[in-house]
Amino acid sequence: MASVTLDSVSVRFPSGTVGLDDIDLALRDGEFLALVGPSGSGKTTLLRTIAGFQAPTTGQVSIGDRVVAGSGATVPPEARELGMVFQQHAVWPHWNVGRNVDYPLRRARVAKAERIRRVDEVLDMVGLSGFAKRNPATLSGGQRQRVAIARALVARPRVLLLDEALSALDEPLRDSLRLELHTLTRELGLTVVHVTHDRSEALALADRVAVLDGGRIQQLGTPEELVTRPASPFIAKFLSDATIVDGAMVAGAAGFAADAHPLRVERARLDFGERGSGSVVQAAILPSDVEVEVEVEVEDRGNDAGRDDAALATVRSALFTTEGSDLVLNWAGLRLRARTRGVRPRVGDLVVVRIARARVYGGDPEPAAADPGTSADARSDARTSAAGTLAGTFARTSA
Repeated sequence: MASVTLDSVSVRFPSGTVGLDDIDLALRDGEFLALVGPSGSGKTTLLRTIAGFQAPTTGQVSIGDRVVAGSGATVPPEARELGMVFQQHAVWPHWNVGRNVDYPLRRARVAKAERIRRVDEVLDMVGLSGFAKRNPATLSGGQRQRVAIARALVARPRVLLLDEALSALDEPLRDSLRLELHTLTRELGLTVVHVTHDRSEALALADRVAVLDGGRIQQLGTPEELVTRPASPFIAKFLSDATIVDGAMVAGAAGFAADAHPLRVERARLDFGERGSGSVVQAAILPSDVEVEVEVEVEDRGNDAGRDDAALATVRSALFTTEGSDLVLNWAGLRLRARTRGVRPRVGDLVVVRIARARVYGGDPEPAAADPGTSADARSDARTSAAGTLAGTFARTSA
């Protein structure tokens, strides 16, 4: 197997669109890396650049100790010793399974006896032992995708590239093949780069996950790091469906206070992400950190002094999960995602909300004593000013 290294790789298309912007990435030998991000983020461009289907505008790509792109080197895809599996399995219908799988070996002029031995070996690896003579038309979608994986592995590639390789499959077949792929790649010690839109798939399979946006890697880390310590509100929202709330830090134990909203999170329940200066901050609240308790009907509440109306929300959407419910709440105009265990509120129910934890970005974690009379409008003006500054910086950088 081999490592993969990208040094200052950028891709700019003739239209002027930036596909990749100064990417530095070091993939270790035998590591499984997942690439995720919104559409147009650059993840497929990054995979194609490693594969050799897209030449970098600047920078260089190395596989092992061999430069395959940049610095005057241009190694074609078929000479990079890669295996690749696409979303559509591309199994040729006029060839049987064995002929499909041995195609890379025929191109490499491997002797027939060796081809037969290696095809049988790799079909056994992917759970298709004895299928060499089968017609692809008699196979299920999952079996045809296994044929595509076997074809990618039969030439013993240095790196395996997966481009949405499981996304065309239905559950639970997809889940089953995901487990098999996880086991197989680790048993073989394969170096893998996997592009996927499925966030849970990326977190389940990968040793590390790279989150891309705008052609840049926004965060690279283990699944646990990305989920528990997202580097920005964007990553918290993209990976974990976090609710992002604008507000300010308040001196002392008061912690975070939302703008023009009753939401407050005391300092003891705050984690701090990237810090800035001043009082302009955002809090990211994960659905699992929203505690929900079903409230009695309004007319039956009486004079319950133990409840604070500021913490009451209405269930706007409730999706059944095996453990509880995935909820969308309306809390004084704030659309809040929540995930419950053992509690299944219904749409229209009134619930009590408590924020168990939140992660704060920007602002000073130790602000000066705040004036209780500071208006939400003043904080909004500060936020607008900061956003303008960032936009100007981005424009200059992009230019």
